[in-house]
Amino acid sequence: MNTPATRRAFVAGLAASATAAAQPASGPKPNILWITCEDMGPHLHGCGDDYSVTPNLDGLMKRGLYYKNAWSNAPVCAPARTTIISGIYPTANGSEHMRSQTRLAPGQKMYPQLLREAGYYCTNNSKTDYNLEEPGKVWDESSPRAHWRKRTPGQPFFAIFNFIITHESQIRTRPHDWKHDPAKVRVPAYHPDTPEVRKDWAQYYDNITTMDGMAGKVMDELRADGLEEDTIVFFYGDHGSGMPRNKRWPFNSGLNVSIVVHIPDKYKHLAPPEYRPGGTTDRLVGFVDLAPTLMSLTGRKPEPYHQGQAFLGPHAAPPREFNYGFRGRMDERYDLVRTVRDKRYVYVRNYMPHKIYGQYIAYMFETPTTAVWKKMYDEGKLNAAQRKFWETKPPEELYDLETDRDEVNNLAASPKHRAVLDKLRKAQQEWVTSVRDVGFLPEGEIHARAASATPYEMGHDEARYPMKKIVAAAELASSLKPGVEGQLAKLMADSDSAVRYWGAMGLVIRGESAVKAHAEALRKGLDDAAPYVKIASGEALGRYGSDADAQRALDVLLTLAPADQTNAFISLAALNAIAAMGPRAKPAAAALRTMTVVDKRAPQRPASYGGNVVKKLLADLGA
Repeated sequence: MNTPATRRAFVAGLAASATAAAQPASGPKPNILWITCEDMGPHLHGCGDDYSVTPNLDGLMKRGLYYKNAWSNAPVCAPARTTIISGIYPTANGSEHMRSQTRLAPGQKMYPQLLREAGYYCTNNSKTDYNLEEPGKVWDESSPRAHWRKRTPGQPFFAIFNFIITHESQIRTRPHDWKHDPAKVRVPAYHPDTPEVRKDWAQYYDNITTMDGMAGKVMDELRADGLEEDTIVFFYGDHGSGMPRNKRWPFNSGLNVSIVVHIPDKYKHLAPPEYRPGGTTDRLVGFVDLAPTLMSLTGRKPEPYHQGQAFLGPHAAPPREFNYGFRGRMDERYDLVRTVRDKRYVYVRNYMPHKIYGQYIAYMFETPTTAVWKKMYDEGKLNAAQRKFWETKPPEELYDLETDRDEVNNLAASPKHRAVLDKLRKAQQEWVTSVRDVGFLPEGEIHARAASATPYEMGHDEARYPMKKIVAAAELASSLKPGVEGQLAKLMADSDSAVRYWGAMGLVIRGESAVKAHAEALRKGLDDAAPYVKIASGEALGRYGSDADAQRALDVLLTLAPADQTNAFISLAALNAIAAMGPRAKPAAAALRTMTVVDKRAPQRPASYGGNVVKKLLADLGA
């Protein structure tokens, strides 16, 4: 992880000279093949899952090393892939939110650009889905036709083949002829045991078997071309399974993936000490490590701005103690979660504990499991472990993966586990500080504060991002500690708009009594110059204030909600605040039906979610 001195060196522009000075090792360079798939956790048969049928990838595992504690860092595709392509945590460069769009800082490059500088022919077949603009030419070819066979004879290659058959959308594709028997599915403790759930899980495993056949064909092509002994092969999925409460959630179930690496004898000097064909390692690795690992395999030192560390090659770093994960906006719904794990425990820090785990996301509700699960909750037919997903969150969670693989028994309040909780909490806080996590700013403010620079540069500028006091405000606001309501109200008078925002959020989080006790501060918040302070104050008064305060709050939120009059970020935040008002939002129905909620000036990736919020809200209001 970067030291403060290293970060300052980069911001001062020294990274470019460091890159130029990097000297690749002499000798032949290995080809590198990545076989990847979507929405798949460690569910290969070779990972110990007896229900799974994956003969081709099991064969790769018998020749390679399995990293059983690999994390994708993000539990959804776009920020996960953004982590890989940059070697930087998206929380550090403003790209943590699903289908957001921002830029790398000057001097930072995507790893294929660095590989191409080293002489590699780089192909991607074919998903990109980055939350970052490509800084110039990235791939030699990125298309469904991309292949190493198009390179110059003798040129080393880096090639990705990505399979979408395991994606969430393919779990619910019907009709389907099930090959895996739904009756034999292991239903996790958090899911209800229904035919819909069993069929979705069984179809997920059917799709894994299909993907395994596709992976086998790529490996057959490698052998047919006589390249097997010249090529290092990786396999991984881009995050946990596409089932609800795996995908989108930074528990181990959403972040744990199966990274398998096969290193042929020709390049055994690049293998780590624990490498054994057919072996398993408990070393903690993550997607943030993949870019620096590629640099090391090709003889280059990782870039100074890389926030991960190499785990293969001559520049491999010593194993680290923790893996880190995060959750930001998921499609149309906002959240802020940070996660850390060691080899046994997972710690989750919820900075918006007033929001339920299973916020309504239109795309997620297309999966039959999601719909039947929520229906059963509404009907009161779930047990405690199954109900949890549809209820609000505690500020902290701690799970023992040795005894609780489904992460349903929260140990955060256990005196016996206090030392573990303190250790992981400290690790999470130190990680936030070390990477200069900008996710404690509202999404739109990340970009507004960056202005013509990049979020990464803004985050490393204390004048634009006084991180210590903003994070301290978020910690207090989300802690649910009693008796701090007065402190939260005082935060609303701070000179920094993000601190004021967290002051208002802290009152929202604490509910009706806190809002009514400090209604005057929130009324002033409705007149704040910063839109996100207005939005947080509006949600507080709209949900818990007097009828008069709720009406005024709704009026203010309706001035911020039209995307053509504000912007995509402010609009989406305001619409979510209106939705949180529930039946009190009914007077806004007519305005919402005709409102422009798409910001045509914004990148289209983050511009299109407001309509989902409006559609759901109007349906809930019977309007």
